[in-house]
Amino acid sequence: MLRRGRPIAWLAAAVLSGCAAGPDYVRPDVAMPVAYKTQIASDVPASATAAQDWKPARPADTTPRAAWWEVYGDPQLNALEERVEGANQTVAAAAARYRRARAAVAQTRSAYFPTVTTNAAFNQSRASSNVLYKSSAGVTVPDYLVDAQISWEPDLWGRISRAVEGGRAEAQASAADLQGAILSMQAELATNYFDLRGTVEEERLLQATLQAYDKALALTRDRFAGGVAAESDVAQAEEQLRSTQAQLIDLETTRASLVNAIAILVGEPPSSFALDVDPLNEGHAPRPSAALNALPLSVPSALLERRPDIAAAERRVADANARVGVATAAFFPNLLLAATGGLEATHLSSWIEAPSRFWSLGPQLAFTVLDFGGRAAARDAARAAYDESVADYRQTVLSAFGQVEDNLNALDVLRRESAAQRDAVDAAQRALAKVGNRYENGAITYLSVVVTQAIVLSDQRAAVRIERRRMSASVALIKALGGGWSAADLPGTDELSRRE
Repeated sequence: MLRRGRPIAWLAAAVLSGCAAGPDYVRPDVAMPVAYKTQIASDVPASATAAQDWKPARPADTTPRAAWWEVYGDPQLNALEERVEGANQTVAAAAARYRRARAAVAQTRSAYFPTVTTNAAFNQSRASSNVLYKSSAGVTVPDYLVDAQISWEPDLWGRISRAVEGGRAEAQASAADLQGAILSMQAELATNYFDLRGTVEEERLLQATLQAYDKALALTRDRFAGGVAAESDVAQAEEQLRSTQAQLIDLETTRASLVNAIAILVGEPPSSFALDVDPLNEGHAPRPSAALNALPLSVPSALLERRPDIAAAERRVADANARVGVATAAFFPNLLLAATGGLEATHLSSWIEAPSRFWSLGPQLAFTVLDFGGRAAARDAARAAYDESVADYRQTVLSAFGQVEDNLNALDVLRRESAAQRDAVDAAQRALAKVGNRYENGAITYLSVVVTQAIVLSDQRAAVRIERRRMSASVALIKALGGGWSAADLPGTDELSRRE
């Protein structure tokens, strides 16, 4: 026969042991290559080509992102980027979601502690006088009542602790989402900024070309007036001038759209925002090579571990694992300890006297005996959600590495394409000089000049567009690598528990 103290001792031991139902979290392994497949000039040593070498990835997102845009050496870009975190509304929404997740953690943690409620009431009641054999018939009875209730559910099976564990993981995922939103908006701003500078460079190129075309038109008119050139030469020269003017006007739409996009990214109405930038190859003249020289391209794929989206995906795996524990704890009984006490009296004068006291105390044990598979189905659903989150995490890691490879390859291709295009521009300009001399000497018609001029302008604009693509690819590579490299942890237990 068990002694009376044994159940209480067993209950206390169960509470203090803090056992938690469900599996303990273990971060899923993801195999990733230690080196990048694509090489950029001499930045990647030959020893880094062993794509068959693998290592398990371990997410370690950095919370404060470094000012990666400073590698471009553009003060105007620096000033714009610094405004994104505090003014961009997409970032503000992500920050609000993080605060909401932190509040949810605090709300879940409150289940660890007892709940205390109190009630104060006064009422009068009168029983019917026509009720026989009732002592209160026809009597008006006042009632003064003050009571308090306290209830507490010990976390015997870890249901609450698993819920708190999942809430903290979700809050950490929200913190990583916030950093991801900041990085995404900053990268979009940099891309738009360099596109704007490229557009201004094309405008500068077209304006210089228009000046040359205007002089060519004046020369052709003089030659026609002198009987040296045909009237068709004048028409061709004028058509080329007007067509180029139309191209310049068309760029106004592109430039205005880019300025408006930048205004929205820094949280300003486009109607009141203005931005003047230098052409892409003038002024501060940032080039992708400047950024590439500052990027640790030769480091292994561990750099991907600092991507916020990978950190968020990994934390959501931890959240899903904790939800499995919550679903598993439903198979065990719930113990509720409750106590009620207060004062109640018919007359206010005797309300605070000792005989007016009342109280109740007792535990309550609730257990679902039969639910026809409801709890098992909920646990199976939680396990399936966990498997889904693991797959999402692994896919996020693979996609991240693919993005790095794509942009490394793009920069390598665009570097070689840019060199070839510059050679094409030089060749076209030499050809134009020779064709111009032959036209002035009367050896060819003006049509040859028009064709060669069109080729020169097309090659020049193509060279500018390649530079724009190189700048965009370099920004995309920095974003794919996770932005900055300042080591910092995601918010920990103390920070998530602290109320703002």
